[in-house]
Order: sequence, then C-alpha cells, then structure tokens
Amino acid sequence: MTNLIYGYEGRLSFWAVYCEVDSHVATSVIIKLCDQPPDIMTFKTPSYIPQLPFPPPETLPVHEFLFGESEKFGRHPISSSKPPFTCGISGKAHSPQEVAQRIELLARALASRLGWKVNEGNELDKVTCVYSLNTIDNLTTAWATQRINGVSNAISAAYSVPELSHQLKRVDCKALFTCLPLLPKALQAAAEAGVPKENVFLVEVPSKLLGGAQNPPGILTVDQLIEEGRQLPSLEPISWTEGQGARQTAFLCCSSGTSGLPKNAKVSHKNVIANILQAYTSDATYKNPEPELCLGVLPTSHNLGLVGVSMLSIYRGDGVVVLPRFDLEETLKTIHDYQIGRLWLVPPMIAAMVKAPALIAKYDLSHVNAAVVGASSLSKETALAFDKLVSGCHLIQGYGLTETTVAVTFGNPLDYMFGTCGHLFPGCEGRLINDEGQDITEHGKPGELLIRSPSVFLGYLDNEAESKGIFSEDGWMRTGDLAEFRQSDAGHDHLFIIDRIKELIKVRGMQVSPAELEHFLARHPKVADAAVVPIPDESAGELPVAFIVKAPATKDEDEAAFRNELHAYVNAEFSQHKRLAGGIEFVEALAKTAAGKTQRKVLKDLAKVRAEEKRRQAAGGVEVFDFDSDDEDD
Repeated sequence: MTNLIYGYEGRLSFWAVYCEVDSHVATSVIIKLCDQPPDIMTFKTPSYIPQLPFPPPETLPVHEFLFGESEKFGRHPISSSKPPFTCGISGKAHSPQEVAQRIELLARALASRLGWKVNEGNELDKVTCVYSLNTIDNLTTAWATQRINGVSNAISAAYSVPELSHQLKRVDCKALFTCLPLLPKALQAAAEAGVPKENVFLVEVPSKLLGGAQNPPGILTVDQLIEEGRQLPSLEPISWTEGQGARQTAFLCCSSGTSGLPKNAKVSHKNVIANILQAYTSDATYKNPEPELCLGVLPTSHNLGLVGVSMLSIYRGDGVVVLPRFDLEETLKTIHDYQIGRLWLVPPMIAAMVKAPALIAKYDLSHVNAAVVGASSLSKETALAFDKLVSGCHLIQGYGLTETTVAVTFGNPLDYMFGTCGHLFPGCEGRLINDEGQDITEHGKPGELLIRSPSVFLGYLDNEAESKGIFSEDGWMRTGDLAEFRQSDAGHDHLFIIDRIKELIKVRGMQVSPAELEHFLARHPKVADAAVVPIPDESAGELPVAFIVKAPATKDEDEAAFRNELHAYVNAEFSQHKRLAGGIEFVEALAKTAAGKTQRKVLKDLAKVRAEEKRRQAAGGVEVFDFDSDDEDD
C-alpha cells in the first residue's frame, strides 16, 4: 500500500501489463466458504476462474507455508525453485534451503538475546521492526521473528526520526533491523523509543551504497547473528492450537484505514497464506507455471512489496531480484542483465520510462512478460505510451487494501475490459451499498464497496473503535471506496473504482493522510483552521496542498514569511512525501457543511486552478527517486 499495506496502509490500486504467454489452466475442488442470506446481493469470481483448491491452512506459520512442508500446499517444488532473493547490484543470493536455514539460525540468536521462548507469551509482546532499504535479508528477519511466535513490522525507509520513534513506541518494538545508510536515524529514534542500542541490528546493503563507510563497532549484523545461532541449541517446534494461524498476528502493517489517521493493521498468518493462494489461483488461468525472475524494487514496507512481490513469487518458485531503490538506468540494466520476466512498479516509474524511450532502446526488454504497476492508478495516456514501448502487452488493473493483505481483484487477459480492476479473487465476495446501507443489485450503479475474504485482516492494534467501525454489523469489511460492477461481453463481473471515499493523497505511490497533516497544522499557534487536499501533478501523481485560515492575531502578518514558517514547521516533522509540495494557500474561511465538515470538493476545485502550473514546474523528470509507502503503505 499498497495501503498498505499498504499498509498497506489503505487502498492499493495497481495495473499490470501482460504479454501473451502459453495459457495454463489450474484445476481445483470447488469449496463453499459460507452461506449467504437471500436478501444480500453479492458479486463473486467468474466461473472460468477456479475456486481455491483447498481452504487456506489455519495452523501453519507463513515461513513454514513457504519453506517447510509447503509442497503439499501447492508450492512450486523447492528443488526447482529459483533463489528467493538475489541482490541486483552484487548478485549475492541464497537458495531456498539456505534461506530456511538462515531463518532458523537467526531465530535462535534472537530468542537468546531477547529472552523469548517459542511457545510462551503473546505474539504482540514480541515485535521486531525493519527500517531499511530493500535487501535480500529483510524478509528473513520477519520470518525469524515469526519462528519464535513474534510479529514483524516493516517501516518505510522514508520515515523521519520523529515518525520512526513514534512508530517504534506504538508497536512496542523490542528489536530494530536497519541498514548502514539509515543507521544514524535508526539509533536516534530507537533511543527516543526505549529500544536498547544492543537490540539494533544491521542488514547488509551493497558496498556501492556505502561510500566506503564501515559498520560501527558494537552493532551486530544479521550474518553475525546467524553465526551466533549456529552455536546455540535448536529451538522447540512451534505448537499451535487448531485455528491459531487465523487468530495470530504475523505482520503489523502501517495503514491509514478509512479515517485517514495512521494505524497498524494486524494481518494474520492465514490472511497472508489466503491472499497468496487467491492470487496464484487467479493467475493460473493464463500464467506460464515455469519459474521466472521478478523485479523487487518496490519496498517491502509496502504490502504489495511484502506479500505480492516477495511471498507470492516465492510460492510460485520465482526469484526476486532486489534493488535498494529506484534509479531508471540501473533498473533497466538489471532487467536486461538478469532477463527479468515480471516487473513490479509504480506509476511514476512507468512515467519515467515513457519519458526516456531512447534510454529504454539501449536495453533488451523482450523477455519481460508482465509489468505490475502498483500503489495508484495509471493514466490512459501513460498506459498507451508504455504499451508502444512494450508492444503486444495486455493492460490489467487490480484493487486491494492493506486491510485485505494485498489484493481482492485482478484482471485477466482472458476477459479484458480497459480501466477495470478485474475480477474478484476466488474465495472473495463483494457487495455495494448506497448511502442508506441498502444493497445495490444493478450493474453499472455505484455504491460503497464491501468485501468478505479470508484475507481480511484481524483489526487495528490498540484501536478498538476503528476496528469495529470498519466492519458492518453482518461482518463485511467496508472499504470506504465508491465502486461499481460492470459486465463484460462474456457476462463476467468487473470491478471499477469510481472515487475514493477516503481522502488519502497518493504521492509517488506513497499514501499521505490529510487528517494527520491537518491535525499537525492546527497545533501551530498562528493557525486557526487547516485543510489539506490533493493537487494533480504529472510526476508525482498528486501533491498535498494546504488551505490555511490564519489566527486573528496573525491576520496582518506577511504571507510569504508565514508560508515559509509553515513549510519549515512541517518539514521538520514529516518525511519528504508528506510535505506540502503542492503549496500553501491562505483563505478567510474553509467551506463547511451544516454539520461542520470541511467541503473538500470545493477546496479540490480551488486547488485544480494551480494544477497546470504545478505540472509544468515538475516536468523536469523523475528518473531517480525514493519510493515507499506507509501501508503502507498501501
């Protein structure tokens, strides 16, 4: 979220571009997951897509589903699988068997150092966090934590020190994994959050990113912990009661939810496993089953990178070529050198490619058969331009939220409609309701989308009110998105997202909460009222712009100086994607409804007046930028 995320952090909307491949149709046993009251209209998976071959296992941790007795659950045989992660810069990789061993040895070291017993204590008292650029070991730290019945929380590498410190406190982090480029921020935030320095560990990044810097003394690396684990006794097996995987949190995923305020979504082991099975089964109608290499440039702090890019790929037997961040030429070179088949990107990355056809022409992309573009929507113009660069490809959109682990729909080349989010996944059901809560039973009529799926999360950490509020009385999850279902010529239901009921802003695929910024701005002594809305931007997708009502004592203050003061105020607290790059506008009053709600549509219309100027100012290219999300980030 990607949220998503993520994380998913809120809603994820993503595109995929598929080249023609030999179709592969999976067979399955159709399972009736639940009964449906007759007065509710539900939309379901088309008949040509198989249902799940078996119920998602409820007594199995994620790492065992991927590396243990996983082949009996449909995983591609480990013996012919590709290395799960390969560093795209150094080429370093570990086989599936080596990754499984590294998980076990790292878990031993963590259990010893943190005093954790495998089958004792609550999982939410055993939280480790990952605050790092992408590396081949990020997921290993998560799985090692889960091996001791703990919980992993991936945090955006774009977080500022105050944001990171606040997040570490919220989840009660006991150990923090980071990388050398982020170590100064990590140590400062850890100290503020009460995480002991001896519990801050380093994951390895390619030496070319370090500029000659060396690991400081006293900070252990993951590899050192693994060597330490070799000298320690074996851990006892995980002992779960029936259904524990459906109840136990595996990941805390940063999300803005439906209210827009940051929170932590509790995603269970079963949620992750179910979503992997759903995506795999849906794709199996057309995807070649032979393992391939995928591009891993999306951050694993975003649910799309965490589950979609990483764990779904591993289940398929695919390998993920990891890049720490997006640089257009380095990404193209990596795709060329490793003959990567599937790309996972965000719209600004696609926009950067479209703007650089001469650069793309230098590299052979003929082996690319899919390009998944996630975190926000892709314009028709950009999609068509990309299609010319990678001719003969199918354009497919999908939809999901951090609260549904990753996705609930995905398009399919066998039944294509332009602009669709695709079909509901097997095992997933959808409803549409109007403002009065009544079911919409017609195609082509919009309403709020409600979802029921085994991938729907457990709730929010320490936020009972939000957890209850996101579910309807009959147990459906409210997405906060306005949607409609339309039928294709073949008579199959396709989901179309009309608008975001939630007011999240997407900046280069990263979610920005207007409510978070508004609450912060309102704390400034010179601000009487504030509202934040998106302004369109060609490179970033959207940028946040603030409308400020000055406090009475500040009415006559120089606006340019006050604007600079507010920018400095925000910049000191928030990471770059949350800053007010769309500008600050001063108004006498904010348009409000009779109930006192800000009329955001009025402010959006005012903001659009500046959109063309902003696009021209930002049109200098986005070939190199950091990407992440709070889902997180979606």
